[in-house]
Amino acid sequence: MDASTTPSAPAAVDPAELFADPYAVYARLREAGPVHRFTGTDGLPAWLVTRYDDVRQALADPRLSLDKAHAKPGGYRGLALPPALDANLLNMDPPDHTRIRRLVSQAFTPRRIARLREPVRRTADALLDAVAPLGRADLIADYAAPLPIAVICELLGVAEDDRPDFRSWTDALVVPDPARPDGAREAVRALLAYFAGLLARKRAEPADDLLSALIAVRDEEDRLSEDELMSLAFLILFAGYENTVHLIGNAVLALLLDPPQLAALRADPARTGAAVEELLRYDGPVPLAIRRFPTEDVTIGGVAVPAGETVLLSLAAAHRDPRRFPEPDRLDLGRDGAGHLALGHGIHYCIGAPLARLEAEIALTALLDRLPGLALDVPVDALRHRPSMRTRGLLALPVRF
Repeated sequence: MDASTTPSAPAAVDPAELFADPYAVYARLREAGPVHRFTGTDGLPAWLVTRYDDVRQALADPRLSLDKAHAKPGGYRGLALPPALDANLLNMDPPDHTRIRRLVSQAFTPRRIARLREPVRRTADALLDAVAPLGRADLIADYAAPLPIAVICELLGVAEDDRPDFRSWTDALVVPDPARPDGAREAVRALLAYFAGLLARKRAEPADDLLSALIAVRDEEDRLSEDELMSLAFLILFAGYENTVHLIGNAVLALLLDPPQLAALRADPARTGAAVEELLRYDGPVPLAIRRFPTEDVTIGGVAVPAGETVLLSLAAAHRDPRRFPEPDRLDLGRDGAGHLALGHGIHYCIGAPLARLEAEIALTALLDRLPGLALDVPVDALRHRPSMRTRGLLALPVRF
């Protein structure tokens, strides 16, 4: 396509097929062209970018804004949040993004993440202690979901007694109950009230946790506002919980479906860190990067995209692009994992990436160490993924061991 090319009609996508096998849908679109007008499963229009080079360049293009102020009315905008939770890094461009990220990096340090290694392993072992005598488990409900919420509560300084409520609110956001249409809205209100109280307690009695550190950080006279602190706490909770649950679940399923790769990893647990990079590429938890809005007319992959329209960058399509990854549909734990985009690229690279890697590595190592004979307990075609274009994750993962 040349710079003047505009697709004549939105690409047709079957939502059921997209939820069940996004890679087949994105492969067809990727080979048909680098950029498509696209109607999402929510019925809203967007531009979908499918090829690795274009996606990587677009992730770092300053003309593609995360700020919803640049969006035309009627496009895809993502999760609607109250203003106190909306002032987060996923909705910001420089200079605000630069200022907040600089402050956060003073508190969210590699040393703080490294100190979580032992608590993560203890939590993983405690969860496995509970299921090991049973010989069967749902690895989502019994392991992949409770592990990251416990880690986030430890990181933020949430008291033990508050953690059951914290988990229920998070679940209401991640897996809305169709019988309770207002459940997600109620959960947001409850979290907002809880974080307000928690921040007040941390101000009065600072502790050795991330929230206390975020309250204390300064850059000369600059510091985080109350809404910025609330939004950061919510972002750490929501993104850190949901994405890590799906990363662990998808990784375990990929290994169970490829016994030689599973056996090789069992035989050499030291390879688990490198294996996580290939598992992120192969079936990562985030099929689409956070939506972007061009601040001016731009050309992506030779296609003209008008200012203000919604641009969706398909990480799932980019990660299976044979132009970048040979035999991309094959899981290869020996592959050089450098270059995957699952954790972003450019100034919006995931600030929680070291924690996500740490949790996934420990979760897989503990699982393979503690549960010999691990295998699916249902036919693979009985497994169901969440009906979401935005996330890639299993509703349940029944296993035996």
